[in-house]
Amino acid sequence: RGYLDNITAIGPRTVGSPENEVLAVNYLLEQIRGIERESTDAHKISVDIQRPTGSFSIDFLGGFTSYYANITNVVVKLEPRNGAEHAVLSNCHFDSVPNTPGASDDAVSCAVMLEILNTLSKSSESLQHAVIFLFNGAEENILQASHGFITQHEWAKSIRAFINLEAAGVGGKELVFQTGPENPWLVQAYVVAAKHPFASVVAQEIFQSGIIPADTDFRIYRDFGNVPGIDLAFIENGYIYHTEYDTSDRILTDSIQRAGDNILAVLKYLATSEKLAKSFEYRHGNVVFFDILGLFVLAYPARVGTIMNYITAAIAFFYLSKKVLQPKPRAVHNLKKLLTAFSLTLTSWVCTLVAVLMVAMFVSFIGRALSWYTHFYVSVSLYGTAAAAKLILVHMLAKKFFYKNVNEQYLGDVFFDASLMIWSIALAVMTQMGLCSAFICTLWVAFPLLTKLMIHKEFSKKGATIKFIVMYMLGMFVPYLYMLYLSWTVFEMFTPVMGRSGSEIPPDMVLAGFIVIFTMILSSYFINFIYLVKSTKTTLVTLTTVFVVTLILVCSGIFFPYSSDAANPKPKRVFLQHTNRRFHDLDGNVVKSDSGIWINGFDYNGISHITPHVPEINDTIRTPCEEQAPFCGLPWILPVHFMFRFVKNWYLPAPEILPRSPIQFKLLSKKLMPWNSVRLSFEVSGPSHMSLYVRPRAGSALSRWSLGDGMPVASLGGDYFVFYSRGLHAAPWHFWVELTAPEKHSDGIVSLAIAAHYFFGEDQKSPQLYALLERFPKWTFSSGWSCTYDLFVF
Repeated sequence: RGYLDNITAIGPRTVGSPENEVLAVNYLLEQIRGIERESTDAHKISVDIQRPTGSFSIDFLGGFTSYYANITNVVVKLEPRNGAEHAVLSNCHFDSVPNTPGASDDAVSCAVMLEILNTLSKSSESLQHAVIFLFNGAEENILQASHGFITQHEWAKSIRAFINLEAAGVGGKELVFQTGPENPWLVQAYVVAAKHPFASVVAQEIFQSGIIPADTDFRIYRDFGNVPGIDLAFIENGYIYHTEYDTSDRILTDSIQRAGDNILAVLKYLATSEKLAKSFEYRHGNVVFFDILGLFVLAYPARVGTIMNYITAAIAFFYLSKKVLQPKPRAVHNLKKLLTAFSLTLTSWVCTLVAVLMVAMFVSFIGRALSWYTHFYVSVSLYGTAAAAKLILVHMLAKKFFYKNVNEQYLGDVFFDASLMIWSIALAVMTQMGLCSAFICTLWVAFPLLTKLMIHKEFSKKGATIKFIVMYMLGMFVPYLYMLYLSWTVFEMFTPVMGRSGSEIPPDMVLAGFIVIFTMILSSYFINFIYLVKSTKTTLVTLTTVFVVTLILVCSGIFFPYSSDAANPKPKRVFLQHTNRRFHDLDGNVVKSDSGIWINGFDYNGISHITPHVPEINDTIRTPCEEQAPFCGLPWILPVHFMFRFVKNWYLPAPEILPRSPIQFKLLSKKLMPWNSVRLSFEVSGPSHMSLYVRPRAGSALSRWSLGDGMPVASLGGDYFVFYSRGLHAAPWHFWVELTAPEKHSDGIVSLAIAAHYFFGEDQKSPQLYALLERFPKWTFSSGWSCTYDLFVF
């Protein structure tokens, strides 16, 4: 707790700032030296300050290239007195995004690592392998410091596995959401050692699918270091992740203790494991893993899971085949009835999904998106009741008109079999696709089938008695309990993400889709009860009433999306950039210039809720796209343009800014190369963060450059994006680009723009930006900085 409070007391720790490069580094070194003085003779501690320079390309956010210069890593190696050949790495980052204290992301992890280093160093037991603690100083700059370490540091060669400590929320339990690649022994290490396990292969497959717009250092160690590892992150209360509210007092001591217990235990296990030295021998095969209510983790090789899944599906299909063939003369009739029930169940799901998505679309259209953002129960009352009511209505109508004179007991039986058939097919398909998450389908096939076999006699003789219902509920307890637990985890992660996922995707449709899916899953083995009970009118009327009342309240605007509640804030995120723009022609003359405050709301609502507080920010100042310029002539700090529509960002005219440290951009040389190519060499000096945008002109093509691996990587839309950052005392940035060009190119061969971002210091905020930020309501997190944008044609 003391370490955490002291790190966050430094303030925002943006790469390149004195807070990050000097104050935070000095504090870490001071604590590490104190720990070294008190360590026992069983250990040797080595400390190194690394300041790497490098470049790499990454396919995150549609693809871009990163360049870093003189950024900072604090590296500590704890090893046996006689040294060690192999090592396990523990990674955190002490930098933060601009304008935030970064307590959970990621100061708390660095605090935990300091305490673990302290604990291990005082132990009289010698470790078998070394433990390397990397306090990296440039993760928020899209994973630059980890790349500098794993590709350039001499200790990196000894690393056989790693644990990465991250955050997607503030406090709570830390979730293992990525492992591997392959290396099932790492998951087994976590299973054996972790005292308070919380892990899910479902989270891993969701995260690696790219649905969540985020990435961690795990990718760098995996892709550039070829090292397997475990990725952990705090996921609770993601509403204040990357905001000014991410303060140390919001992280409970219990949460810190829990993380420390787990990570210490796993690191000790790995540092004394025989498998670490020969990790390459245990590399092959994925693993299925999931925790049971946080009590323990079940983990088994994916190949074992595949066998189990296929056996379970085969048993279910055998059971269904026997049901269809009894008696044989009625086999065709029985099959028709089963397929009819199967089709009706799927139809009810499709109708439910369409109906609820139409409600979500309507809510979004009238400007009431995110009404549930502060009040999650609203989403359940609106979309959950609509989904349940629609499901019941479809089957109630089928029962009344299609199955008018059919025995209710028979209908209950056949619709149970239809649900079992759906889950069995889903199990076989997901297993065939190689998804480890197929274990969920196994639960939904195995337990219901066992339940059915146990209560078959009771049901066939007496029908739906109280005893039957109790036994049925008990048999379904395990899959339902696990599904409710999993749904809590999914909604805990995804609901806050909807407030920072851009203006392109209607969040109500995403959340409504999730709610419908979970409603379909949880109701799948209760559809048969619609046919067993005499009437479902009361239930249907109740659900419909709740839905209609909630819809009216949502349409009235009574549920405000955001909250400034001091204990539990859920702010709207807005980025404001006071920008100077200059557009040059081929001769270097300025043909257009302007200045203004460029405003981006990070959610679907845009600025509709802000206009009443700041009237000049309205739809009359929407940002125009400069078609001739890469990325529409706008100073994106990252290539997230695809997440935002131009109808949902704004450009408020403002006076010109005059940075005290203006950018210097020079063309050093133009050289003709073989194969009709031209190499342009440049020198740039400026603030710690800059963005380079490249667009070859018509007929030209960017063939090579001095960045990354030399092969240019285009972003979505076809332009090229380079993210630059530096620490202190970095030399000017030199780079070259090589283009193939037609013989006649009177209008130039490339448009090249450079944006300078001032995230700290006296150039960060102009008086006009300060004044505007002061007028924003308290329920916003408005992050502002100054920047310049210059477009050139060569």
